[in-house]
Amino acid sequence: MINTRVAVAIHIMALIASRPNDDLPSDDIAASVNTNPVVIRRMLGMLKRAGLIQTTAGKAGASLTRDPEKISLLDVFHAVEPNENLFAVHDNPNVRCPVGKGIRTVLDEAFGAAQHALENKLSSETLQDILHRLFDDE
Repeated sequence: MINTRVAVAIHIMALIASRPNDDLPSDDIAASVNTNPVVIRRMLGMLKRAGLIQTTAGKAGASLTRDPEKISLLDVFHAVEPNENLFAVHDNPNVRCPVGKGIRTVLDEAFGAAQHALENKLSSETLQDILHRLFDDE
């Protein structure tokens, strides 16, 4: 199972984008995500290092550095996934085994294609697309 870090980061970014005039403290963001504020602060740090948000020392809240339509979900993915490869092949398969000797090559190809498809999809979706889907029914 892929972890929830990307989903949480998109949640945080959507919340910040939906309330641009509010200085949301990490406690409020954590309540929306239903997690610990420490987790939120860690994620905010990652998003800030990636240049997606900005914060002010001594002041609660964060703001986007770009308009939501200029932030792709791939940008968010790259910000919070330190190892951007979703899939890994186990180390040291037995090369004397007919499966073990070729499994890395075969799986690298399959996993690479899946990763490429995911990245293409994430690059075509923006934070604005998420906001539209969240709030179009209101």
